[in-house]
Amino acid sequence: MPKTTKLKKKVSKTKTKTISKTKSKNIIKTKEAIKGPIKISKTYVPKENEKYMCEKHKIFFRIKLQEWKKELIKANNDALYNGSMDDNSISADIVDQASSYTDKNVEMKAINRQIKLISEIDKALGRIREDTYGYCLDTAEPIGLKRLMARPVAKYTIAAQEKHEKNEKVHADE
Repeated sequence: MPKTTKLKKKVSKTKTKTISKTKSKNIIKTKEAIKGPIKISKTYVPKENEKYMCEKHKIFFRIKLQEWKKELIKANNDALYNGSMDDNSISADIVDQASSYTDKNVEMKAINRQIKLISEIDKALGRIREDTYGYCLDTAEPIGLKRLMARPVAKYTIAAQEKHEKNEKVHADE
């Protein structure tokens, strides 16, 4: 009996050593994979000579999209709660009433457009998390930094966007 006990101890020690070696290798691999958060300056602008959609680009566009979203939300809240939208005074003059109605209607359409844009920004932020941001949803080709700088919520390359708009026009005419 004592021999088997010793044998079991040796086996368990060997297993423990193997497990600890494997764990230490995994820890080293994770440390290599996680090099720490990449920081960019406030004046950073993505450059064509950098690798397309590297971590710096993703961080830059994520920050840009988040700031744009905050501005839109603030503008919508200002318009809804502090603007003329809550002006309930009814004028005796029918022309003033019509003018007020038109102004409110235009303002509501602008707010609705901004709400849709906020939704597009959320989708773009989701694509950044999924590592698909900056690539065309149709062709999987790079959209291009210039286009993304001009329109950070762009989903398609220029050629694919033109194709989509052409298809929308054809279906709208039917």
